[in-house]
Amino acid sequence: MTVMETTPAPSKADVCASGPTAHPRPDGQDHYTISEVVAFTGLTAHTLRWYERIGLMPHIDRSHTGQRRYSNHDLDWLAFVGKLRLTGMPVAHMVRYAELVRVGEDTFEERRELLESTRRDVLSRIAELQDTLSVLDLKIDFYAGARRASERA
Repeated sequence: MTVMETTPAPSKADVCASGPTAHPRPDGQDHYTISEVVAFTGLTAHTLRWYERIGLMPHIDRSHTGQRRYSNHDLDWLAFVGKLRLTGMPVAHMVRYAELVRVGEDTFEERRELLESTRRDVLSRIAELQDTLSVLDLKIDFYAGARRASERA
């Protein structure tokens, strides 16, 4: 079954699909054009359409004229996808996660495993960056010490 063939809506109880609102949204508004979503998220319209085409975004509602209408839930999902992108999670894994969300609660274990694997990768990258930061600090301290020594001479 492909992503586009799955039809169940995401579970409203999926805490992973929501999170803190990254951008202020007008009170009571729950329908946004693609240009408004571009302004809220910083993503391009091309990226939003690509996310929809590959199945990373759930089915996006359309107006009577065929214009995409994003909801607050869609914006929350995009914020979560943005966090997944920052982790370095491959797009294929993000699409798989989206498929699992659409299937429903029976996939909690597989979703957890995907997120735990990504978490391990992030921790490994953090350790590498900490090591790199230590090397930079040593070099900065060396140059600061060399400058003080030359100023004393």
